[in-house]
Amino acid sequence: MSRFLGIIVCLFRRFIGMTKTPKFKFEGLHIWQDSMELGENINSIVDGFPKKEQYNLSSQICRAADSVALNISEGAIVQSKPEFRKFLGYSARSLAEVVTCLHKAKNRSYISREKFDELYLYSFKLMNMIIAFRNKL
Repeated sequence: MSRFLGIIVCLFRRFIGMTKTPKFKFEGLHIWQDSMELGENINSIVDGFPKKEQYNLSSQICRAADSVALNISEGAIVQSKPEFRKFLGYSARSLAEVVTCLHKAKNRSYISREKFDELYLYSFKLMNMIIAFRNKL
């Protein structure tokens, strides 16, 4: 069935003149791609958190990490640059929230110092990229 579906999609693209898979504008942004990766990395570390944190820190850090990419994608589809800047600001604030949660996780010994350093550095670089991108709009 999968092969058949692939053939149908290929024929459809040829029929309508598409040679590439359509993409949303935000999918080409490095800040969106990196924030998607951050969300997955954060999601993988919360499995090691204690059960008592399931509805507290685990939930909070996952929601904040996911909000980084979600705000970038939402802002990218708006019609004005000032509106996009506003959503990039939301994204940066969500990233700051992730960093605060990482500090809490490290202080409570839920993650190692090495894992903290890795995610902290990744977040720091991503924050600088978001701010630089926002300033260029």
